[in-house]
Amino acid sequence: MKKYTDTQQKSYAASRRKRNARKGVPMRAMKMKIKKGDKVKVLSGKDKGKTGVILTVLPRENRVVVEGVAMVKRHHRRSGRGQSGRIVEHPASIHASNVGKVETAEKKAPRAKKAAAAK
Repeated sequence: MKKYTDTQQKSYAASRRKRNARKGVPMRAMKMKIKKGDKVKVLSGKDKGKTGVILTVLPRENRVVVEGVAMVKRHHRRSGRGQSGRIVEHPASIHASNVGKVETAEKKAPRAKKAAAAK
């Protein structure tokens, strides 16, 4: 014996999926070896080779925001009479694995140092 008609069963199942999806899986923050204020060098990506200071660390997403790297533009609408709209440029986050901490004496990222020692 059926508990619901076909259409009711489908809607019941859909609501259960939504309810379970809302719960979500709690994300665990990764332990990061770099922190805010560290000088880093970008190891891969479109800004490879650039250096900058870490402005923000996002451990839950395993990402960092580096000064002057991955610049994105945001268009802002005018906020009042007599003001004009503008384009604001600010850095976006990049994955933490794409940066290496720069040692101030050698000015090299750790991975670059290992590759040079292997030769």
